Amino acid sequence: TQSTWGKVGESSAIERRILVEPYRIPNRGPYPYNQPKRNAIRFTPTQVEAIRSGMQPGLTLVVGPPGTGKTDVAVQIISNLYHNDPQHRTLIVTHSNQALNQLFEKIMALDIEERHLLRLGHGEEALETEKDFSRYGRVNYVLYHRLKLLAEVARLQESLGVLGDVSYTCETAAHFHLYQVVSRWEAYLNKIKTDFKKTNFDNLNEKSIELISSAFPFHGYFSNAPPPLFKGKSYKEDFEIAEGCWRHLSKIFTELDEFRAFELLRTGRERSEYLLVREARVIAMTCTHAALRRRDLVKLAFQYDNILMEESAQILEIETFIPLLLQNTHHGHNRLKRWIMIGDHHQLPPVIKNMAFQKYSNMEQSLFTRLVRLGVPTVELDAQGRARSSLANLYRWRYKRLDDLPHVLEQQEFKLVNPGFVHDFQFIDVQDFNGIGESQPNPFFYQNLAEAEYVVALFMYMRLINYPASRITILTTYNGQKHLIRDIVKKRCADHESLGEPHKVTTVDRYQGQQNDYVILSLVRTKAVGHLRDVRRLIVALSRARLGLYVVGRLSLFRNCYELSPAFKQFLELPVCLHLVPNELYDEEGERRRLGETPDPSNILIINDMVHMANFVYHFFGDKFRQIQQLILAAPPTCQDETVDVEKEIVNNVVEPMDTETDNNVDAILYEM
Repeated sequence: TQSTWGKVGESSAIERRILVEPYRIPNRGPYPYNQPKRNAIRFTPTQVEAIRSGMQPGLTLVVGPPGTGKTDVAVQIISNLYHNDPQHRTLIVTHSNQALNQLFEKIMALDIEERHLLRLGHGEEALETEKDFSRYGRVNYVLYHRLKLLAEVARLQESLGVLGDVSYTCETAAHFHLYQVVSRWEAYLNKIKTDFKKTNFDNLNEKSIELISSAFPFHGYFSNAPPPLFKGKSYKEDFEIAEGCWRHLSKIFTELDEFRAFELLRTGRERSEYLLVREARVIAMTCTHAALRRRDLVKLAFQYDNILMEESAQILEIETFIPLLLQNTHHGHNRLKRWIMIGDHHQLPPVIKNMAFQKYSNMEQSLFTRLVRLGVPTVELDAQGRARSSLANLYRWRYKRLDDLPHVLEQQEFKLVNPGFVHDFQFIDVQDFNGIGESQPNPFFYQNLAEAEYVVALFMYMRLINYPASRITILTTYNGQKHLIRDIVKKRCADHESLGEPHKVTTVDRYQGQQNDYVILSLVRTKAVGHLRDVRRLIVALSRARLGLYVVGRLSLFRNCYELSPAFKQFLELPVCLHLVPNELYDEEGERRRLGETPDPSNILIINDMVHMANFVYHFFGDKFRQIQQLILAAPPTCQDETVDVEKEIVNNVVEPMDTETDNNVDAILYEM
């Protein structure tokens, strides 16, 4: 802050100026991998406020509606705490392994040292990476990385012409660093500073600039860096490069100093415990793992400064307190400084199977929800970037404010329609099949055969017009329907390379926190609304899709449910029979209709019911197969010989199952027409 005094008449005025400069990351070295991993996300003002609040000591509550970047905010808070407080340790706790892995994968992409990351629990196997972040996996990484660093020390020793075996252990490397490396760097700095004092910084001659390079003592070691090492254009730029090279060398010996304990500890258990208690700075686990291992962690004197809880609204109140008790107080002082809770109390609560505990004891209320209801200050994220604006309208009404991020309106994929469909979302009314709607083979094991067949037929149609299977998810509200759909998918699609299986077939409750481009949802019930009457479950169900949502259910039942009416009013503005455009194909780079453009009415196919849909998909599949046969016949003879095996495979995998007789009535409808 600069202050300037001046007189205005007889009074004095103070002019204050605050000079603000952006933070520049110091040069870390000349190699490409030395460059920091930068965050490409541009945060909204509310997200910035949430990140700033999370970095302050005390309790922070962040309410994040679907698609508002809760995970990105959490990851940025962790990254900022990691870089701002090198001595602090952060504990990450989530309700599910899937959410923890999602969070951990984004942390790995940021500028956090890999040796400081640790993932506890059995869900680590599901991490989409070849690296092992479990305790023993991290020990193996440390031992392997130690050998690599010692090899770098040997190369540095050779470049300096120093005799002896200084790269044998971390201890010998530390002596080499102190007596050989640091001394050379200090002598270099003294030489540079002496020359710098003799001349003005603004009028440095070429000789002074060349001295930066000529006097640099580590040219031999950095000979494998991208040339030229020094640009020779300015004194300041070259000196920053020299400092970056020194930071690179210092980092090698700093890491070796941290790894010295692993040379003294011999057993894998001792090494893993040391890694957990001393080395790791970002430790991730589920609340279940925290409860199971609490006694062991306290016995090891496990310490941490910050706790970040994702999915806080899904964690039981008692489970929320367990991570706070993983460390003992020291002389009556608790080391914990920050507690960040991130969640959405408008989505699904903790699962309580005992009805008495759930309703009468209100045990399904999480601590996060309790604090929000009590009026504890929160930061509510207010801009979503997941779904089309039209899809976001289905659940936008549930929140005080939920706008769209600019890319939802500007990016091409949100401006174009879903090929093969007239609408980007629809509610499809499905009636009973053979007089049967919902059924219960076992108590509370609800199934609906008509809806299951419709959902799978819709998936097959999307695959036949080239939608990628990885971008399609089938959701349902009951476990019984999930198993029925999986059985039908396995029979109809799994063995056919042209169809395959969708990305996931699961329940709405299991899919919370995940998303996909296209979602097909089966509501199952035909006699009573069931647990979908809970608006929080509806919000989760409607907010999983990015580009297309197609809901299959019984219109007469759900349209009269008062709790669901804000969403179903929007569904009823569109036809309740599926409208298709079969002549359109999915092509990411091809031309597609834009939103608001209506296809030619002659190309629109209106599906009346499940039987109509099944019949259409069967004939549509046959037409596609005949097109493949014509392409094979039109090919040159040499190409025909090469494609004989392919044709046989298509015939065996696709046509034969369609003619297979079965006792199932639905199979009869599908394949005997």
